[in-house]
Amino acid sequence: MGVLHRLSLALKVLRQLGPRQVALYTWHQLGLRTGYLRWTTNDGGRKINLHPSSFIIRPVLDLPDLDELASVLGNDGLTRLFTEADEIVAGKVRLFGGELMPLVLVPEGQLKRWTFYEKGEATEEKEDIKWTWEAARFGWACTLGRAYYLSKDEHYAQAFWDYVETFLKANPPYMGPHWASAQEAALRLIAFVFAYHTCAASPHSTPERVTRLAQAIADHAERIPPTLSYARAQNNNHLLTEALGLYTAGIVLPDHPSARRWHDLGWQWFNRALQTQIDTDGTYIQHSTNYHRLMLQAALWGHILAQHESRPFPEETRQNLVAATSWLLGLIDSETGRAPNLGPNDSAYILPLTTCPYNDYRPALQAVAAAFLGKCPLSPGPWDEMLLWLQVTGSRLNVKPSTFNLPPLSHALRITSHSSWAYLRAVHFKSRPGHADQLHLDLWWRGLNIAQDAGTYSYNDPPPWDNALVHTSVHNTLTVNGQDQMTRAGRFLWLDWAQGQVISHERAGDGFWERLVAQHDGYRRLGLIHRRIVTAYTDDRWVIVDKLLQVPGSNLKVKPSIINHQPSAFQLSTELHWLLPDWPWEMDKESRESRVELRLKSFYGWITLQVRGATPTEESPVPDPLPLIPSLLSPRLVRGGELLHGSGPVSPILGWTSPTYGYKIPALSFSIKAEGTLPMIIISEFYLTPEPR
Repeated sequence: MGVLHRLSLALKVLRQLGPRQVALYTWHQLGLRTGYLRWTTNDGGRKINLHPSSFIIRPVLDLPDLDELASVLGNDGLTRLFTEADEIVAGKVRLFGGELMPLVLVPEGQLKRWTFYEKGEATEEKEDIKWTWEAARFGWACTLGRAYYLSKDEHYAQAFWDYVETFLKANPPYMGPHWASAQEAALRLIAFVFAYHTCAASPHSTPERVTRLAQAIADHAERIPPTLSYARAQNNNHLLTEALGLYTAGIVLPDHPSARRWHDLGWQWFNRALQTQIDTDGTYIQHSTNYHRLMLQAALWGHILAQHESRPFPEETRQNLVAATSWLLGLIDSETGRAPNLGPNDSAYILPLTTCPYNDYRPALQAVAAAFLGKCPLSPGPWDEMLLWLQVTGSRLNVKPSTFNLPPLSHALRITSHSSWAYLRAVHFKSRPGHADQLHLDLWWRGLNIAQDAGTYSYNDPPPWDNALVHTSVHNTLTVNGQDQMTRAGRFLWLDWAQGQVISHERAGDGFWERLVAQHDGYRRLGLIHRRIVTAYTDDRWVIVDKLLQVPGSNLKVKPSIINHQPSAFQLSTELHWLLPDWPWEMDKESRESRVELRLKSFYGWITLQVRGATPTEESPVPDPLPLIPSLLSPRLVRGGELLHGSGPVSPILGWTSPTYGYKIPALSFSIKAEGTLPMIIISEFYLTPEPR
C-alpha cells in the first residue's frame, strides 16, 4: 500500500468515524507504544495492605426459592444442569455453546506483561485468542454455582474454588494474555461475583478464600481504567461491560479505598453507553442480534445492582432499554426462541443462567422484558430460570405457551395466521457496520431458518477465515460487478457505508398480504440503487423482487455494450445469492435463461425456490424503452466450499453457516448470475406448502 493511498485512507477514516473516536484510539495507542500504560500498571493492581474487613464481599443477590427453581427446570432441566456441572468438575467445558473440550486456565509458556499481548508481540499464541479468553471468562462457573445451590453437593463448590485458585495462581495481575483486554477482566469479575453468591454458604468458602477472591475482584477492577480510552474509542460492548465491571466492584467491595472511584466511574460510563449506543427505534450500535442480547444482559445486571442501592436508571437510559427490548422481541422466532444470525457473532453470553440452548433468546428476553417492560411476554417455561436467579418480576401476559407477544417491527413481516415470517435488513448506519449486508433477507417457517445468515465463524483464523463471512456475496442479497456494498478497510472496519431506507410497509385490509419495500445506496459509486420488494401471502408464499435502478441524475460507471443492436444500452452483471439449509435438493432440469428452480426436502415437505427475470412493464410502473428480461446465467449450488451444480471457480467461504463462534457447518449456497439492462429486475419466489400427513 503506497503512502498516498494510506494517507487517503486515514483521512477517510477520520472523516467517517469522527475526530473523537480517532483521537481516543490514537491516545490509547500512544500510551501502549510509548510504554506509558505498562509503567502505570506495573504495581500488579495497586495492592494495598488493608484490614481483612475491607475485603468482605457485600451480598447483592437475593437467591431464588429452591422449590420454585426446581419446578421451573423440571426433571429434564435438572438432569442437563447436573450433567454439565459434572463435566466441568471433570475438567471439560462447552465453549461458545459448542462441543466438549478441556478447560484450560493455565497459559502455555512464560508470561509477559499484558501490553506485549495487546501490541501483538507475544507471538507464542497458536490459536484464535478468543478460545483462550472464553475459558477464563468463568461463565461456566455460573453452572457450578447453580448446581451447588440446587443440590448442596460440595463437589461443585469445591470445583469452583479450585478453579479460581488455579487461575489466580497461574495468571498474576497484569501478566499473561488474560489481562490483555480490560473487557475480559470485567466479564470475569462479574462471573466471580455471581458464582460466589451461589457458593457462599459452602464450607469450602473459607474466610481466606473469600479474602483472596475479593482481592482478585479489586485487581480486576483496577485493570479497567487505564485503557478506558480504548473502550470509549470503540463505543460498543467494550465500554458497556467495562463500565459495568467497575460499577460491580464498587458495590460489592464498598470498604475498599477505590470503591467510590470505581462506582462513580462505572455508573457514569455505563449510562453514557446505554444512552448513546441504542438508537430511538431500539437498534444497538453493533448491528448484531448476539451483541444486542449481550447489551441487554449487561443492562439487566446493572439494573439488579442499581436496585440494590435503590438507585433508578436515568429516564433516558430506561427509555432506550424499553425500545431495545422491544426491538429484539420483534426478531425472535416464536417456535424456537432463535433469532436471525445478524451481524458479528462471537457468541458472548454473560451470566448464562439457563439450561436452554445458547441460541435460544427466550431466557434473556423473558428476564429483560420483566425488568424493563414490566411484563413477561412468555408463558411459564424453562426459560424462566434466569428471571428467578436475578429476581426480576413482571406481570404475565395471556399468551399461548411458548409464544411471544411480538411488537411491530418496521423491518419484519409476519403472516400471523400462518407459520412463516421474514426479516429484511435495511438500516441507516450511524456507527460502524459489522457486515456488508444491506437488504439481506432472513426467512423462517415453522421454526426452520429457510433463508439464513452465515454468521461469523472466526475473527482471527488464517485466511480465508479471518472474519470472512462479512462480505455481501455470502448474504441473501445482490452483488453487483463482484463488489461489496462498502469498502473494506480492515478486519473489522468498513468505510463508505451503504445506507438503507424503508420506503413503505403495507398490510392489506383483508389480511391477504403484507409488503415491505426498502432500498440501499451501496452501489451509488456505480450510479445504481438496489431496491427490494418483499411480499408475504397468507398461503406461505413469499415473493422477493430485486430491482437495480439508476440513481437520478447520475452517470452510470459501467461499460456500455450492444444489446439487441442498441449500442446505448448498459449491460450489468449481478449475482443473486440465497443461503439455504443443507437438505436434499433437486434442480429443475428445464431451467432456462430466464428462469431457474431449486427444490429442497424439508422436515415438512418440499420447498420450492423459483428465480426468474422480469421486464419493467411486468413488475414496475416505470416506463422503459427496453423491456428486456435479464438473462439468468450459470446457476450454481455450493456446499461447504464444494461445487454441487454449475461451473466455475468456487470461493472456499461459500456454502457454510456458523451457528456459534468457532464452528461452521455446511449449508447450500445457491447463486444466480444475471445480465441485463436497467432497470434490471429479478424475482425470487418461495413456496412453503407442507406435504399432507
